Amino acid sequence: MWELRLLGPVELWAGGDRLDLGPAKQRAVLAALAADLGRTVPIEALIDRVWGEDPPRTVRNALHTYVLRLRRVLETITPEPPTLEFRNGGYALLADETRVDLSRFHDLLSRSRRAGPAPSEAAGPLREAVALRRDQPLAGLGGDWAAGLRDDLDQRWLTATLALARIDLAGGDAPGAVAGSLRPLLDAYPLVEPLAALLIRALRADGREAEAQAIFCRTRDRLRDDLGTEPGPELRQALHSAPSAEPAGPCQLPLDVRGFTGRREHLTRLDALSEGVAGGTVVVALSGTAGVGKTTLGVHWAHHARRRFPDGQLYANLRGFDPGGPPAAPAEVLRGFLEALGVPPQRMPADIAAQSALLRSRLTGRRMLIVLDNAADAGQVRPLLPGSAGCMVLVTSRSRLSGLVAAEGAHPVRLETLTDDEARDLLAHRVGADRVAAEPAAVEAILAACARLPLALAITAARAATYDGFSLSGVAGELADARHRLDALADDDPAADVRAVFSWSYRTLDAPAARLFRLLGGHPGPDAGLPAIAHLLNLPVAEARPAVARLVQANLLGEQPAGRYRLHDLLRAYARELADRHDPEADRRAATRRVLDFYVHTALAGDAVLYPHRRRDHYDPGPPAPGVTALDLPDVAAALTWFATEERTLRAAVDHADTLGFDLHAWLLPWALATYLERQWNGRDWITCMEISLAAATRIGDPRRQARSHYNLGYAYRELGDGERAREHILEALRLLPENEDPVERALIHLNLGTTARRLGDHEEALREGKQAYELYARVDEVSGMASALNNLGWVHVTIGNYAEALGYCERAVAMQEKAENWTGAAHSWDSLGYVHHHLGHHADAVRCYLRSYELFHAQGDRRLEATILDHLGDTHRAAGDEPAARDAWTRALAIFTDIDHEDSGPLRAKLRPRP
Repeated sequence: MWELRLLGPVELWAGGDRLDLGPAKQRAVLAALAADLGRTVPIEALIDRVWGEDPPRTVRNALHTYVLRLRRVLETITPEPPTLEFRNGGYALLADETRVDLSRFHDLLSRSRRAGPAPSEAAGPLREAVALRRDQPLAGLGGDWAAGLRDDLDQRWLTATLALARIDLAGGDAPGAVAGSLRPLLDAYPLVEPLAALLIRALRADGREAEAQAIFCRTRDRLRDDLGTEPGPELRQALHSAPSAEPAGPCQLPLDVRGFTGRREHLTRLDALSEGVAGGTVVVALSGTAGVGKTTLGVHWAHHARRRFPDGQLYANLRGFDPGGPPAAPAEVLRGFLEALGVPPQRMPADIAAQSALLRSRLTGRRMLIVLDNAADAGQVRPLLPGSAGCMVLVTSRSRLSGLVAAEGAHPVRLETLTDDEARDLLAHRVGADRVAAEPAAVEAILAACARLPLALAITAARAATYDGFSLSGVAGELADARHRLDALADDDPAADVRAVFSWSYRTLDAPAARLFRLLGGHPGPDAGLPAIAHLLNLPVAEARPAVARLVQANLLGEQPAGRYRLHDLLRAYARELADRHDPEADRRAATRRVLDFYVHTALAGDAVLYPHRRRDHYDPGPPAPGVTALDLPDVAAALTWFATEERTLRAAVDHADTLGFDLHAWLLPWALATYLERQWNGRDWITCMEISLAAATRIGDPRRQARSHYNLGYAYRELGDGERAREHILEALRLLPENEDPVERALIHLNLGTTARRLGDHEEALREGKQAYELYARVDEVSGMASALNNLGWVHVTIGNYAEALGYCERAVAMQEKAENWTGAAHSWDSLGYVHHHLGHHADAVRCYLRSYELFHAQGDRRLEATILDHLGDTHRAAGDEPAARDAWTRALAIFTDIDHEDSGPLRAKLRPRP
């Protein structure tokens, strides 16, 4: 007999002996094939799994060598050996699934999901699955693919363990044994609240209230220290409520549609799929054409099923097919979900992979429903998927999301137009059954004109219901007339006839509401608040509100939470057509100018609050258009809230300004967004916006603006890790800036050239640029700039080991930054000073400096630098002989680096390994 093991080190056992599988890369090839047992893995995919994004030129030869060696190993196994075959441009490992622990693990989890209604029936498969894990899966294998699979298996194993513990605890036989099995897990997963809550419940059931209280306090302190959050409702209720009490959670579902009708088969199908969440996440891909009612059905079912998901319901509109702007970035949605789950904005990981991992961690052990509305493609959805049992994800999209079905096992559910009976029921419910029964011919004409699309029927029914004396025959006649007038607009889209419905509703509007509807088609973003809408009309908010209310009443504008309004994408397209036909281009451009001015001036005001020391005198937007008033953002909290609410609209506004030739706005708005995007670590949008800003400056033809755009783009590239490209842009900024003009601006460029040179390892250039920056700042007595230059010079001396010389630079920098109240600069300078003291053997001074630096970075919500300071602090504690304090600091740093998926996690883990 033989067995292939992946739930620990990759090992192949046969006849009681462990076979030699060769070096790590060769073992990784076998693991990569075993993970897709029986299926062909294309060669390119296999190379990516084993070697990552930068394989050697001879990678194919290496792969074939490893395959040949593995075949020789497999051929020694008898009887029924596994085989490794080449087919269809890839390799496949063919073997009995029962002899591969990973395949058995997945099968056992599936069996637990298919178990009968009694929880005890799932216990056997879960217990066997949990017991299969011997160590960290794929132990000893590196690379992103192995790490990703390892994380997924960790989540599944932890979820299965918690599910088994719940079953055992509900049986009431041995709460002490349950507590004993969970306690070591909490040491390994200290931030998983459902695990801590379950352990507390087990301890209380065993009569150990004091231990339960201690676990709660320890977990609460870790959450506060590492994540900056308070315990969630599940953890609090575990301590203060009966063990069976159900925790509360976020409830983000939009309002349910009153009087929902039809779709019985689809509702039954969703009910059946939801029953499978006990053993793993269930993903449903609900697809269909525009206006067919995907969102309405999804939200209605979610309300119907919410009691099955007592830990909460999350909702996000992904804007996948919105002509008003780009789809929602997964990072944007992740931040919203994490905030709803108790993670404050200033504590968000910077990297999307870390955000996704944190979401999976927060959902572990919870029963939650996630509705992802209007998805563009599978790639937009994947980072938002949980990895634990008990969760269900309902995705709606015009796309069939075949990639999600193939790779993630999503269940496809296709939504077609309503049947005749369903369409009649909808109309009868909205306008009255008696009216529908009285005019059957008119009803048939209405159904045909509306193409049995729920959106079109809802608009028509709203109009008919408003005027009881208006016969359905009259409604049908007006629809017929509208269709004839819009024949020129018809195309092959099956939903094209809904234009007739839209036109009919539009003609019922008064002039202000009709004008607003047309102008909203040109609004840059996916949704808008009342202040922006008012600027389209060039009216005060109070005067614009009635027109908005009329559009909402006519179902031509959707009202969203928090005072936001959104056009359905079909309506947006129709509004644009109307605007092109009825509104002079000058009027349309004036409306666009007003709303762009509103966004630019408000964003500039918000940036001034977030970064008061940022120089902005060269970014004067000039006076706004008449009637434009920026919002008042009095403090950091208000500014962050506004940026978070408007982020996607602002991003769309950048593209809108760029496309329509509003070059000054396309140059300014990215700069106004830069601080927020950097703090959110939204690298994709940060770079894209800066590139658009540079292109606009080039079209404007002003060398100064081009220089500033090159500098901004270079700064972004450097912070995101591309030093060479950063230096190219910053040097171009220096070349474009006129000689002997503005020493502060030239100093800033030299300062950042020095920082870039240091990061690239050119210490001589770094010293030269730092000194030049200091001299330029000193010429105009710019204290904060001088301090930054001194700190940079100090760090160069630190880098080359001149600690005694670095000490003077860093001490001066600290004093000057504190006096100037530049707290970001002070935090960096305290870190530099602490680093110098550490290497000079001044351990107490180093600890003092690091604690001050940590305090400042913590106040600014910069998690990456918090972890860096904790790492430095741990080094100093160890050097001073205080091993417990060192391990505590490193453990806290590792928790942060792991959350944000930072590359320094590996070295920290090495520091935490027991010393020989």
